[in-house]
Amino acid sequence: MKIAINARKRTVQGTGASRRLRRTGNVPGIIYGGDRGAVTIELDHKELYQHLSNEAFHASILTLKVEDTAEDVLLRAFNMHPYKGHVQHIDFQRVSKDKKIHMKVPLHFINAEKSPGVKEQGGVPNHVINELNVTCLPDDLPGVIEVDMGHLTIGHALHVKDLKLPKGVEPVLRKGENPVVATVIQPVLITEEETVAAETVAAADVPTTEQTAPDKAADAAAGGDKGGKPAEKSAEKKEKK
Repeated sequence: MKIAINARKRTVQGTGASRRLRRTGNVPGIIYGGDRGAVTIELDHKELYQHLSNEAFHASILTLKVEDTAEDVLLRAFNMHPYKGHVQHIDFQRVSKDKKIHMKVPLHFINAEKSPGVKEQGGVPNHVINELNVTCLPDDLPGVIEVDMGHLTIGHALHVKDLKLPKGVEPVLRKGENPVVATVIQPVLITEEETVAAETVAAADVPTTEQTAPDKAADAAAGGDKGGKPAEKSAEKKEKK
């Protein structure tokens, strides 16, 4: 079932008009592509924000209803306010059933906990990429692509060309490219001896009271009494008397 979203044609354009539109709880947008010209639209912010929180909304063919018409589109871009979290603008691209599209599809990783690397060797799943750029006809576009990690051992990598993609779906790769998708890695273990050693080093770096206070014994041996005379000479004077 396709995700449907409602919109209205926007007649007033410009920065000022877009600002006023946002103040009323709406979002300016545009539809482009296909054999028709671009159309400026406006959408309800609350409805749009809810759709954007749905992962499938970002990688599916959408049904965009503009007043009395409906057409298939892809979400191509949207801008968010830097700190308010409001949607500022959104772009949709029309799609034709007989023309291939390029789309980033989210990856869903499965069976990692059953893999020998995790279950038997104590490894940790490592997801190197979380989405894959693919090309296909609109009707063949998958909502997600599953990545089965059930056979991985520590140090074994799963590459893009190892994935079982749906019929009609091809990865978009450069010549000779076959990037890593997922691995199982050896966890970094800190032993008790390493922890104690680290604490000892840290404690040694902190000056103690004895280190910061003057060494009175050393001063007495080297500098003598308050008058600045060596202690040995003072003792000699007492013997002469």
